[in-house]
Amino acid sequence: MKNLLIKCIIVLLILTSSITTAQDFQGKAIYQTKTTMNMDFAGSGIPADRIEMIKERMKNQLEKTYILSFNKTASIYKEEEKLDQSTGGRGGMRFMMMGGGASGNYYKNTHSKTYSKESEFSGKNFLIKDDLVTYDWKMEQETKMIGENLCFKATTVIEMPERSTNVRFGRRNNNEEDKKEENREDEAPKMEQVIVTAWYAMEIPVSQGPGNYWGLPGLILEVGYGNTNILCTKIVMNPKDKIEIKEPTKGKVVSQKEYNKIIEQKMKEMRERMRNERQKGGNEGHRIRIGG
Repeated sequence: MKNLLIKCIIVLLILTSSITTAQDFQGKAIYQTKTTMNMDFAGSGIPADRIEMIKERMKNQLEKTYILSFNKTASIYKEEEKLDQSTGGRGGMRFMMMGGGASGNYYKNTHSKTYSKESEFSGKNFLIKDDLVTYDWKMEQETKMIGENLCFKATTVIEMPERSTNVRFGRRNNNEEDKKEENREDEAPKMEQVIVTAWYAMEIPVSQGPGNYWGLPGLILEVGYGNTNILCTKIVMNPKDKIEIKEPTKGKVVSQKEYNKIIEQKMKEMRERMRNERQKGGNEGHRIRIGG
């Protein structure tokens, strides 16, 4: 009886130790994201100093740093805070990156298969809550080293709005071509099938990754699709300064579908307002055309 009691105590201590270890397990991964675009300024009439300013702003939008903090079942993905040194300018130049992605904490829970994203848009705070996308990953045979980590390749196919790698800058003359361009802006975007390639490290046994990506038997260290690449540049396991990984609660709760509709409506309103301003201002300014 005494021996049985001792064995029960030992088993209980082992289980308690395992639970504590799992709760304490934490890591941090730094990711660099880069999207390549071909910028054509030929015939735009934009001064050289203004072109350099546009290139710098485009770079700030297309190259970002994110931090993924994770434990066994949950993670928070957030853009690294940095000083915004961009300045507004006059002279009719409009610069705006379309979109409505998460601007705050992006929480993913692989146990409940749900996510919550904080996003600020048009002066309002939203909390997007929905189910995680389930990716149909295909395990490939290739491997490669990313830093000191042996990574395995996996691929999947996703559907996303058609995007172009070409950006043309030109003057706006209010001609028939401009009207056709504006009509195309109001049309629903064409969808395309895109191959996503991911590289994951099984020695870091968490089913997490950057952005929306998850679902592999190891931390995803690199993701590539279209003209976008996301690469992990640093990993810190069990950092001294622990981060509380919990689901965000601030903002108006909406589903991803509801949020997309809000963004779509607001973008239509903004385009209409800009058209009215151009008409009142005598057609001054430049346009940015993607893919044309």
